[in-house]
Amino acid sequence: MSNPFHTPSRRLMLAGLGSLALLAGAAAPAMAFSDDKALRLIQKVIDDIQTIIDSGKPEAAKLKDFEDIFSRYADVPVIGQLVLGADGRSASASQKRAFADAFKIYISHKYGRRFREMIGARIEIGQVRKVKSFYEVTTQTIQKGQAPFEVIYVVSDKSGRFIDLKIEGISLIKSERAEIGAMLDKRRGNLDQLIADLRKM
Repeated sequence: MSNPFHTPSRRLMLAGLGSLALLAGAAAPAMAFSDDKALRLIQKVIDDIQTIIDSGKPEAAKLKDFEDIFSRYADVPVIGQLVLGADGRSASASQKRAFADAFKIYISHKYGRRFREMIGARIEIGQVRKVKSFYEVTTQTIQKGQAPFEVIYVVSDKSGRFIDLKIEGISLIKSERAEIGAMLDKRRGNLDQLIADLRKM
């Protein structure tokens, strides 16, 4: 199988797919997840993604739809903490909330523009397995003229929401943490400035 990260366009498309999992996490259930619930969740995610991609709306409207999905379904505070990592340990509670909100807008718009590349793609759901306090649901994304690639959706058993996914073994959270860390370094550790700049992006 060829490396799906071989070209810049391919890497961006995969990153865009990665963000979909964050955008389309499902609302927390009353009880802990089961295998069946995890599978139904992923099917709902795939259906919601396809609806937006095939909606025919202008790009700006699609970006807003994905931002709304992120706001409604993703565990924004947890995602924000995971992405900030060590850089967020000294942040105040208000800064963490502000970062999570800014990151929501940033990732929705950054990766939402890549969704057009997924038109015509087929996503097949595979196995689900429990790993400690998480469920991992494996899928295969198939596009015409390209090698299939694996995406593992990671769902928290505690919240029932997406907190990460792995694209060919590469964690989206870890990738974003590295990028956000580099952006923060350029601002000499000024988190408030980073938050303001993410909102502008």
